[in-house]
Amino acid sequence: MSKELTEEEMREALFGNAPISAPVSAAPSKGLQPDGLAAPVSKVAEKKTSKTFTPRLRVTLRVGNEFEGKTFEIVHEADTLSTLLAEQEATKVARKKYRYVEVVSVKPM
Repeated sequence: MSKELTEEEMREALFGNAPISAPVSAAPSKGLQPDGLAAPVSKVAEKKTSKTFTPRLRVTLRVGNEFEGKTFEIVHEADTLSTLLAEQEATKVARKKYRYVEVVSVKPM
């Protein structure tokens, strides 16, 4: 048995006696550009990439300026999945205006 197999023998060894499809030509098709530059991306593909999902959490806070006085509930929306980061961001924003801040709930939107 010879060590060098022909293409036909290799195909038969890999695929068995399956019917051989049309031979693939090595010549470039007319649709490709000779410089190797890619064709422009379709507008449909650009629209899909522009819409990205941003995870959001809704943090409800009870805030006030008087100790055991009148309180208000405010809602802060954070662009993160981490509840801890969402709480910290919401309390940081609320502390700029109110003295007493209490986190009531953190829920996904």
